Amino acid sequence: METRPLADTGLDLSVLSFGASSIGAEFRRIDVAEALRCVKVALDRGMNYIDTAAYYGRGMSEVMLGQVLPEIPRDSYTLSTKLGRYAPQHFDFSARRVAESIDISLERMRVDHLDIVFCHDIEFVELDQIVDETIPALRKEVEKGKVRFIGVSGYPMKIFTEMMQRAELDVVLSYNHYTLQNDMALSLVEPCREKNVGLINAAPFSARLLTNASLPEWHKATPEVREVAAKAAKYCSDQGSDIAKLALQYSVANQSFASCVTGSANPDRVSQWCDWLEEPIDEKLVAEVKEILKPIHNWVYVEGRSENNDA
Repeated sequence: METRPLADTGLDLSVLSFGASSIGAEFRRIDVAEALRCVKVALDRGMNYIDTAAYYGRGMSEVMLGQVLPEIPRDSYTLSTKLGRYAPQHFDFSARRVAESIDISLERMRVDHLDIVFCHDIEFVELDQIVDETIPALRKEVEKGKVRFIGVSGYPMKIFTEMMQRAELDVVLSYNHYTLQNDMALSLVEPCREKNVGLINAAPFSARLLTNASLPEWHKATPEVREVAAKAAKYCSDQGSDIAKLALQYSVANQSFASCVTGSANPDRVSQWCDWLEEPIDEKLVAEVKEILKPIHNWVYVEGRSENNDA
């Protein structure tokens, strides 16, 4: 699989990478053996970057990875996790919790270092704490050799521009903002380039919005958004294609992003994504689908504190 450099970190990430939230039973009940096989399929098919979080499955995702990773040469993959969010309404970005969380993540995954650690969903807290306490605490973990690079992740675009102005970051991870429906993450390309910050995109399917699957109960899509997305999905089917394939190919194709993160607890699905990337993208269909999606282009929802969201 093709790889791209993550700014000047020295890390080369596979253009498609494995998001481990699903194997932590974050979205549905899982078959443990199948979920574990997903990690091996991803690595075998050329994905060399795995992303997880202490929050996913409330620790289960990291524990699951700990059943697989010790068997794999540590220098053959890049591993990131996230800290600060531990339950839907439980956030702790204190310096003490940073140190504890990193040690726990290392123990769960049975590895000796983390390549990247992200401050997770920072839009839910005051950014002053991230700048003044969390980032400095993470830098101490870098000095100890437990962590190589640090970054922030979340949903609103505003948090990234503000954090890059106020803190020294190595990488940012944005989700749902570079898809067939939303290209707002393109606004981060130049700022990241200027500050030499790596840029990673996640969630090409926009939490199933750009698939034929029914949306989960927690999805914030409005009735109009659901209706327009369903229309686009049907159009793809009528053309003998699959909107999920188009969505994945489209998000991965943009070379401004070092990698595109997505995950599944179904190993056949993971393998199918890799097959899709070996097929040429139908540019004509992309243009037609984007035209259908135009009424909901760059539709977003509010996540976290109001002051951390775009006006």
